[in-house]
Amino acid sequence: MADFPFDIVGFDLDGTLIDTSIDLLGATNHALGLAGRPLLDKAAVMTMVGRGGKHMLEQALEASGGHDEALMAWLHPALLDWYRDHLTDHSRPFPGMIEALDALASRGATLAIVTNKREDLAVKLIEELGLRARFATIIGGDTMGDGNAKPSALPLLEMIRRCGGGRAAFVGDSIFDTLAARNAGVPSIAVSFGFLSQPVAELGADAVIDSYAELVPALERLGAELPARPSTVIPA
Repeated sequence: MADFPFDIVGFDLDGTLIDTSIDLLGATNHALGLAGRPLLDKAAVMTMVGRGGKHMLEQALEASGGHDEALMAWLHPALLDWYRDHLTDHSRPFPGMIEALDALASRGATLAIVTNKREDLAVKLIEELGLRARFATIIGGDTMGDGNAKPSALPLLEMIRRCGGGRAAFVGDSIFDTLAARNAGVPSIAVSFGFLSQPVAELGADAVIDSYAELVPALERLGAELPARPSTVIPA
């Protein structure tokens, strides 16, 4: 459908496309158990998701007694090894996500993922779930180099470049997603069913959806509020 307002729709991964909560909880508690720390419940760990596995572990250790560099040097690789072996034990797409991707693809939108999860783990997760062919590119928290994960604009600008340029929107569940979108100059949609560390109304998104059935209509409404093209093109 040529009149769809966005050429590119980007998505966060954990808590947006995929409910990875149980497997992230398992990885975190595996690391805490190795250190003899008390285990955390899912609600606590989900507030720590959004800036990658290392930050999640740091937050979990702080909540259970603190951490230092030596402890992180031991536990972070152990967490990653466990998680790599259990990526899709319980992780599944959120309800209606596949249908929403189909609807966007039928409207000619190019789809992409920009996550703060390590790129190799993000790609492996999406491949194991049989979803890789749906996305033109997957950009991880380490793709753009140290210090350039979301909320930096660079991953989203790289997403636009890799997808051939054009008008883009971004969908996520955290302040890092909405800030990255704002920094990149693209509208954002927040999902209320994600791994929220604060009320969804405080994320500063341009729109909020409560289910994937609302995504395409929300994008169409946002598109109607945009100035007329030309689209943004990111130089090579």
